Amino acid sequence: VQLQASGGGLVQPGGSLRLSCAVSGFTLDGYNIAWFRQAPGKEREGVACITGTGAYRHYADSLKSRVTISRDAPKKTIYLQMNNLEPDDTAVYYCAAAPLSMGLGFDLRVYGYWGQGTQVTVSS
Repeated sequence: VQLQASGGGLVQPGGSLRLSCAVSGFTLDGYNIAWFRQAPGKEREGVACITGTGAYRHYADSLKSRVTISRDAPKKTIYLQMNNLEPDDTAVYYCAAAPLSMGLGFDLRVYGYWGQGTQVTVSS
């Protein structure tokens, strides 16, 4: 089981980025996929998550107006579109997978598979 996050980079405030999480080694339909982020000195926090079939999505309240999670099943890829980025969005962004039976949410304990993270830096 592997998750490969990509798409991070340096962006100016107000800009946009689309992160990608390519999965392999498991059937996408059988897992919930989430994006988390961790800024220096802060705890890892949930950003968005999506069920295996893509039928349900859940967002962090503070971010739901600016982020969208989506999936491309044939490509086995989960995307995180982030708009109107702010300096406080600077963090390493991780994608993670949990079995469907664990429910959809941001409980770190249920996510057993993690990607390596991709750095997002928002700065002028």
